[in-house]
Amino acid sequence: MSLNWTALAPILLLVASNVFMTFAWYGQLKVEHRAMWLIVLISWGIAFFEYCLAVPANRIGRAVYEPSELKAMQEVITLAVFAVFSVTWLKEPVTLNHGIGFALIGLGAFFVFRGPF
Repeated sequence: MSLNWTALAPILLLVASNVFMTFAWYGQLKVEHRAMWLIVLISWGIAFFEYCLAVPANRIGRAVYEPSELKAMQEVITLAVFAVFSVTWLKEPVTLNHGIGFALIGLGAFFVFRGPF
């Protein structure tokens, strides 16, 4: 079986970009003793690397996926990365309610990839 890098590269790039963006948006929640302006600047710096990965992911992905598929993929990846981040970095549990909500979003992505009826 041949590995299609054009199809896989956007997924890997989106996972990596989401790690950066999750830290940019939520990593600062554990750093309450710093000034807000400093946190904003640091978050912008982290987000720069997210853009350096997300933009190529979408450019490369456009050759294989429809824009709606890329967006649905992005949302599912975002939730998966956030769930891991929430448990490992924020020490917050993922509850049944979270799991159901994430599953419904995943179901939405399934229908996007399913194509027109």
